[in-house]
Amino acid sequence: MDDRAAALAFLRRHGVGRGDLVGLALAPGTGLGLAVPGASMPLASGDPAAVVGVLDADVRPRWVMWSAAQTAGPLVADGVRLATAWEVAAVHRVLAGGWKADAGRAWARVHGLPAAGLPATGPLDLFSAAEASAVGDDEPLRPDGHLNAAWVDGVWATGPGTLARWAALALEVADRQERLLTTLAAGEPTGDPGLDAATGGPAGPDVALTVARAESAAELLCAELTADGLPMDRAVAEAIVAAAAGPRPATAAEDAALRARRDAEVLRHAPAGTEADLRSPGQVKALLRRIGVDVPDTRAWRLEAMREAHPLVDALLTWRKAERMATTFGYAWLDQHLGADGRLRGAWTGSDGAAGRMTASAGLHNMPGDMRPAVVAEAGHLFVRADLGQVEVRVLAAVSGDTALARAGGEADMYAPIAAQLGLDRATAKVAVLGAMYGQTTGHGANALRRLRAAFPVAMAYLDAADRSGQAGHDLRTHGGRRIRFGVPDPDDRRRAAAMGRYARNAMVQGAAAELFKAWSATVRTRLAGHPAQIVLCLHDELLVHTPAADAEEVGTIVESSLHAAARHWAPTTTTRFVADIATIPRWSDAKG
Repeated sequence: MDDRAAALAFLRRHGVGRGDLVGLALAPGTGLGLAVPGASMPLASGDPAAVVGVLDADVRPRWVMWSAAQTAGPLVADGVRLATAWEVAAVHRVLAGGWKADAGRAWARVHGLPAAGLPATGPLDLFSAAEASAVGDDEPLRPDGHLNAAWVDGVWATGPGTLARWAALALEVADRQERLLTTLAAGEPTGDPGLDAATGGPAGPDVALTVARAESAAELLCAELTADGLPMDRAVAEAIVAAAAGPRPATAAEDAALRARRDAEVLRHAPAGTEADLRSPGQVKALLRRIGVDVPDTRAWRLEAMREAHPLVDALLTWRKAERMATTFGYAWLDQHLGADGRLRGAWTGSDGAAGRMTASAGLHNMPGDMRPAVVAEAGHLFVRADLGQVEVRVLAAVSGDTALARAGGEADMYAPIAAQLGLDRATAKVAVLGAMYGQTTGHGANALRRLRAAFPVAMAYLDAADRSGQAGHDLRTHGGRRIRFGVPDPDDRRRAAAMGRYARNAMVQGAAAELFKAWSATVRTRLAGHPAQIVLCLHDELLVHTPAADAEEVGTIVESSLHAAARHWAPTTTTRFVADIATIPRWSDAKG
């Protein structure tokens, strides 16, 4: 019996069916380990991807893994894309909040172990060496119940036996995580003070499990985005860089000359003989004072409002754009991240650790708008670009349960009925709603805010409650259950307390929006399985799908229907309507907004 048949027989012998949790750990060239409740299986396979591919196609379990980057990443490289997963790290971030989600931390959380005993990973020092000698590398657990640091650092990957044990440990954590989420969603105490203290969270186990599964699917998508990359035309990209920052320098001397030339375009507007390092905020402030422009800082938005005050301000803003293109998104950036196949690649992760948004390295999440014309679909292909419409206010309606606000969401332009109800113009009404979410309660928006409280009291009470909790330093949970952590407040620091209140308001909405977005992108990913179309970018509330041109209409329909399906699972009790602006375009810059 070959490895694939043996592994398939193992799952069937233990009654594993579609969607059942199965622990998985693999190491290319070493083998893989499988785990089901009460049993595990080591396989010294030279081609673990082939084995997993057969199991995924025939059984389609929900694969439990410590980290998608460690497990799904090698599989994607070998052409295997898993249907579903339970990623321990992603679910740990939901339960515990923050970014840190290594195996030792996730294990300790679900077993109620003190953080003081977390395994010290990394290079050996006096204390970790003592731990290693006391436990040895053969055992994954220390006498105090924590994971052995050597295993967290990689002993798990040394052979089929250790892979099987590592898979079994991941399965144990996943089982405990699932029970914790269900208990929290039911409003029952878990026995963990840190988990029980946070207020808010999912309205039932189904929502909690939907979010956990979507977070895990997002990590699978991240492994695929990292491998696939974003289509980009190098010639167009280099032309954009050249227009902003000059031609590609052949030598360091040429680079220095181009830099000096860019600086001179700004300094020629200064008094004669002025010298200043435009890369130093302090020197720029001093330079601006010399021309009569006194500002507390040199942030772009502040200078933009004073562009007409003096020609130097306009030149400085133009310089900043060119400098950013030359230093951050210039020739070196293209050389490092744009492959010979015309794909721009960076490392993706499913959570930034704060609001829980997907994010990426290599400039994929903060690429300047001027570079978007270079993001071009390949020959015979198009992009289906979808952007969630007015997502913050729609999410607020859903998570707060404000039926009046939800009714306004029945319109494609939600701000129009809100404005009519408030007796304000649309622009003012929009500013008022966003100001309420971001904590702007004074100034020009104060009058509009009073009208908001009268028209939508449930939504405003939801935001106010979050504000009070944040100011008091109480942890919160978003609609889907992600924990938002707050430090101990300083009763004498009212400015910081107010800032924490504003942060809480925003995080409850933005965090929930991130959950909905990931549920949506995960649904699109599932419905496109086996299709030549692929998601190539997830940017805040925007999806970019690369598809053969002949399939673009079908893909657009899949993207739209996936939003409605995801919303039904993420917020099953709401009547809020979620909408997306969907367009079929040959290049990213052709999208509106």
